[in-house]
Amino acid sequence: MPQIFSNDAISRALLLVILGAGVFFFIGFLVPVLAALIICFASWPLYRHLLNYCRTNSTLAATVAIVAIVLGLVIPLAMVFSYAMDEIRAWIEWLKHANEHGAAVPDWLRALPGVGETLATYWQTYLAEPHQLGQVVSLVSGEQISGISKWVLNFGWTTAGLMLTLLFMLITLFFLYKDGERIAWQLDTVGERILPDRWNRFSRVVPATVSSTVIGMTIIAIGEGVVLGVAYWIAGVPSPVAFGVLTGFMALIPGGAPLSFTLISIYLVGTGDLTAGVGLFLWGSIELFIVDKTIRPTLVGGPVKLPFLPTFFGLIGGVQTMGMVGLFVGPVLMALLVAIWREWLRAPQHEAYPLTEQVKTKQS
Repeated sequence: MPQIFSNDAISRALLLVILGAGVFFFIGFLVPVLAALIICFASWPLYRHLLNYCRTNSTLAATVAIVAIVLGLVIPLAMVFSYAMDEIRAWIEWLKHANEHGAAVPDWLRALPGVGETLATYWQTYLAEPHQLGQVVSLVSGEQISGISKWVLNFGWTTAGLMLTLLFMLITLFFLYKDGERIAWQLDTVGERILPDRWNRFSRVVPATVSSTVIGMTIIAIGEGVVLGVAYWIAGVPSPVAFGVLTGFMALIPGGAPLSFTLISIYLVGTGDLTAGVGLFLWGSIELFIVDKTIRPTLVGGPVKLPFLPTFFGLIGGVQTMGMVGLFVGPVLMALLVAIWREWLRAPQHEAYPLTEQVKTKQS
């Protein structure tokens, strides 16, 4: 009886089935694995120094690196987010009270030059009258304001899933540090078989892009949030921690940080504190100039030239698919896609214009 399927076809089909099953069972770990890969790429040069300091003991070096990340990054960020959520809960309670009883137009809003009367009219329409705010929230989001406030007030219940994701990320990151060189060698072996002509360039572009994006966007955004948050506290801005966190998130978007401290400066001027408003604006402008002209080029070797639209899609898509972790993973993935696309376009001359080369050869 003739054989219908060859052994190679059966092997390939079985391999595809196994790969599909692996993806199906491990799809839930995609977010922590991606986050661990991004942190590993960005911190690998520092880890190499730590590994040499630990006399090439990869287990000890990986343990020290994880402890340093937990103590220096995870715990401080968790404390900041916890304090910010307490301030945001106070905002929600004020909005609920304004929705039930109305809130009078504040004098500082009406006193804003140029736009004060217009903003006061909107405030009178949607906040001064009871239950008007709830109708607007329901129209925009499809949710009642009470439902949104319950989600914010019960945010602690959702932190369990975030902590579990963080735990898986740290475990993955430990083994990436410990076995990183062996994993890189295996990836190079497979990559050269799949893309023999381009893998060498891709293997250099990917780590450089991840490091530049993480340092140029994420780390600097966190730093701007901290620096401007301190400035908000000094200037006497209400809820400085929450505004500092929001400024850090806005700093991920081009132009987001200056928009944040400019609006808060206008608020301070409107409330009658001219000195604090002008001082905050000068503080933010000087900090932004120093970051863009000195710190970012020194750390990254130049600005991360990621267009606005991929950055925006990376942020929004990352939040929708990965939650809070997606705020940092999304832009990095979009930067990788843009870098790979640009690298693919940089084909050699004889590959990009084969017909032109043939014509020149015939003419000569």
